Amino acid sequence: MHTFAFERARDSAHAIQTASAATTAQQGAEVRFLAGGTTVLDLMKLDVEQPARLVDLAGLGLDQIEPTGDGGLRIGAMVRNADLAHDARVQRDYPVLSQALLAGASGQLRNMATTGGNLLQRTRCVYFRDTRMPCNKREPGTGCPAQDGFNRNLAILGTSEHCIASNPSDMNVALAALDARIHVQGPAGERVIAMNEFHVQPGDTPHQETVLAPGDLITHVVLPAPAAGAGACYLKLRDRASYEFALASAAVVAHVAQGRLAQIRIALGGVGTVPWRARLAEAALQGQAPTEQALRAAADQELAAARPREGNRFKIELARRCLIQAVLRAIDTAEKTPEVA
Repeated sequence: MHTFAFERARDSAHAIQTASAATTAQQGAEVRFLAGGTTVLDLMKLDVEQPARLVDLAGLGLDQIEPTGDGGLRIGAMVRNADLAHDARVQRDYPVLSQALLAGASGQLRNMATTGGNLLQRTRCVYFRDTRMPCNKREPGTGCPAQDGFNRNLAILGTSEHCIASNPSDMNVALAALDARIHVQGPAGERVIAMNEFHVQPGDTPHQETVLAPGDLITHVVLPAPAAGAGACYLKLRDRASYEFALASAAVVAHVAQGRLAQIRIALGGVGTVPWRARLAEAALQGQAPTEQALRAAADQELAAARPREGNRFKIELARRCLIQAVLRAIDTAEKTPEVA
């Protein structure tokens, strides 16, 4: 690990000023915010990131879960994953989020990892994490050996010739299905970013993973009021039952009225370069009876754009089955209105 300076932020303004004043390099990594440290310290030990300074956010107090005036929920960026997963309001009104958090990492890591840090969690691609190998995400222009190398756990949606790395977060998939809003403070002031606009597909710039600018600080996430009577499910398919990243996952929020899907929101994990909002599948299912045929057709529409490599071609069928099963499980938990004769 390289020598670095450590500084505790006095307040949000101090944290932002410190980070924005640094010369940006490697996605603004000259200065890095330190929350739980479960990602950034790991990457520093691997020499993937070499920040000159860490700015500790522990004293900023961004660790509260509070109701909003319109019935939603405000989640501070420093809220620990364990606290969020076990919060009674989250379990009652946003069970898909609690399920996703509990499906991720381990109990020890959930006790340290934070909401803001999870939003910025970086890929587990072995080429990204091994500095002996070229990687366009780590060093732009060096190449992407994952294209024809070991890519079993990488993305099939949103890929480019420059990068096929998958987004590893379970929490992010649930937040995508919940239409979360991310609140950010930075040198240019405050702004709100829709969850589905926060992460950036690799395209020609795989080193740019989010829309954040140097100095931008995530302060909190807001969830809209839950839909009355909706059911939810987070389904994660992986090689082993715990402490493993998803090969495919699906977060679903569904409301059934008179035997048809009155509202349906779907996001996929493990298969996208970003948390993948399944808009095509949602549109295909809206207002439809959730038959096996309709669900399969919707999944096929969503996955038609998949561009698998040899090692992850199986993910098309795996994601199809994951989506279908997650929708069915969500429907089973939803309050259903009687069908009209």
